[in-house]
Amino acid sequence: MKNKIAIITGASQGIGRATALRLAEDFKGLVLVARNMEELEKTAGMIGDQTELELISADLRESDAALQVVGQAVQRFGRIDALINIAGAVPQISVFDMTDAQWNDGAEMKLHGARRLTIAAWPFLKQSGGSVVFTSGSSAAEPKAAFAAVAVINAAIVALAKAFADTGKAEGIQVNSLLPGAVMSNRRKNFLNKLAETNQISVEEASQKFLRESGIPRYGEPAEIANLIAFMVSADAQWMTGSAIRMDGGEIRGI
Repeated sequence: MKNKIAIITGASQGIGRATALRLAEDFKGLVLVARNMEELEKTAGMIGDQTELELISADLRESDAALQVVGQAVQRFGRIDALINIAGAVPQISVFDMTDAQWNDGAEMKLHGARRLTIAAWPFLKQSGGSVVFTSGSSAAEPKAAFAAVAVINAAIVALAKAFADTGKAEGIQVNSLLPGAVMSNRRKNFLNKLAETNQISVEEASQKFLRESGIPRYGEPAEIANLIAFMVSADAQWMTGSAIRMDGGEIRGI
């Protein structure tokens, strides 16, 4: 893997940053993408000189961002072996309250941004026999009214990955989706702060309340998801394609 290059979106925080740190152990070069260059530089500082880095500040909601990212990646490294789509957060708002603008904004980054970037990178992934990971979420398997947009867009991402995988089988490109559960990221902390405020309890009480109601013993860590992603783009997982892999501590009880 030491001659290979990976693009990681959302690399400025959370699962994206953890994935960059993990894949720095395996890849010759990483292209780290996020809107916040200052946070990207912090990620780069954590990686140090383990691998070569290209940092790109881009808003994947913009239609030309995908071509920018792929163009810079190929100009710097000459190839793309893995694309890990992590960027994007969808508002956790009730299906009855969410506006069209909020729906569209959520889909534009996490769904369409990943779709455009995968299409732009596809010719180079075909040359390398590469891998694509789409990050969805466990809510895709269990939609709830209070988090409707999250569930709907996550389910669409799983379907999109499956559609890409159908073509990828014939062209030597491996495509899978990943459905993380309640991972303790900045976004999770913000959610718990809002939960505490709504219920007029402490953040620690809100944290324990969520665990009880979800039926899980603890929250996941970004590094645990990153380790799974590292496997998904490794040689050991080459025969796995078109799969939706859920890692949620057992929160989703359905099959």
